Amino acid sequence: MKKWTALALLFALPASAAVAADMRYAPPAGFETPTIRDHPIAGVYNKYWYNYRADILEAEKELGSDLMRATDAEDRRDAWEEWAGEVVDADKDYVKKMRRKGYRGGRVTIG
Repeated sequence: MKKWTALALLFALPASAAVAADMRYAPPAGFETPTIRDHPIAGVYNKYWYNYRADILEAEKELGSDLMRATDAEDRRDAWEEWAGEVVDADKDYVKKMRRKGYRGGRVTIG
């Protein structure tokens, strides 16, 4: 019974969190991971927010799959770079759609 509980918990975690526990699946040294939003812009939970979250989950699932099939360091780096590109694209799309609706993301300018 404990085995099934552990498996259920493992599948409930996002792919990047589940595979990050194993060093083979950790980001390469010096790799900058993009920021993933925890909260929607202006606190508005709409279809754009849920589409953004779905895009992030899909990217994490694909990352996990790519990392499991990776045979060398170059394959792993390619998988992480592809994941980072998908995360950045999802964020740009989300911000663009929210701006069209009149919501602005918070920005801090120093200087």
